[in-house]
Amino acid sequence: AQAVFVVVFSFLPFVPSSSCQPARYTMAGRFDPRQLLTRLAGSATPIIAGGAVLGGGYYAATNMVYTVEAGHIAVKYNRMSGVGDTTYREGVHLRLPWFERAIVFDVRARPHTMTSLTGSKDLQMVNISLRALCKPDTGNLPAIYRTLGLDYDEKVLPSIVNEVLKSVVAQYNASQLIVQRELVSRTIRHHLTERAKDFHILLDDVAITHLSFSPEYEKAVESKQVAQQQAERARYLVLTAQEEKKKTIIHAEGEMASAKMIGAAIQQNPGFIELRKISVAKEIASLLSRSSNRMVLDSSSLLMNLVGENDKAKLEAAAAAQNKK
Repeated sequence: AQAVFVVVFSFLPFVPSSSCQPARYTMAGRFDPRQLLTRLAGSATPIIAGGAVLGGGYYAATNMVYTVEAGHIAVKYNRMSGVGDTTYREGVHLRLPWFERAIVFDVRARPHTMTSLTGSKDLQMVNISLRALCKPDTGNLPAIYRTLGLDYDEKVLPSIVNEVLKSVVAQYNASQLIVQRELVSRTIRHHLTERAKDFHILLDDVAITHLSFSPEYEKAVESKQVAQQQAERARYLVLTAQEEKKKTIIHAEGEMASAKMIGAAIQQNPGFIELRKISVAKEIASLLSRSSNRMVLDSSSLLMNLVGENDKAKLEAAAAAQNKK
């Protein structure tokens, strides 16, 4: 302020002492701005001091209190002693302005999804995605801040997840990764939880969200499945043919046995043929009675000629003898 007044008054003309201020503000009969500025500075000192006190009080009031939200925990950093070992939970807390500042950690579980390309036991490339819920160990927040900082999860999880995935997946074949997926997931969770404890990180859940193989391997698996289905179909056709063969043999054996039985019956009783004729004639007559198309046929065409050759000759001889009488 004094410098500004000096610059302003340097452009003003000197005024005689008789027309302006008392003699104490004049120098050699002219106006002396230096003495005026000295007096103004002396009278403004209390005002400046009061403003400084008010400003300091406002700064202290606004920076002395801080709030920790729900799901967060804070630690203090002191300019003299560094990070303290005491943690502060939800609520309002005090601190020394400028000397201390609050470092707030989010201690709620947060999801992280990571993908890794690794090889299986049978040298197949596997693209596996893992989802983990992690949070910091609330008893070791000062150590986490000293060694890793607030972004501890971004620094630690990608490296240890890749390490654990590669070590676990290499113990299983590609087919086992699909069939024994639950066992693989439990193994990964166990190893990853133990590895994260070295960095004071807690894992609430670890799950495999995606598992895929190379396009060449997928085509090979598909071709194998098609070949297996074709083999199963061929095996079914073979079994069907064998059953048909057995059926034909059994049917032929039955017909042969039936023919033997019929031949034996004819030899023992010639009237068996007549019984067969009568049975067939009854079946034909039954079919014709139910048919809408009617035809007039003789008994020989209908297999209904039940009179044998011998009987027919006898009947003709008897008829001729009766005609002679």
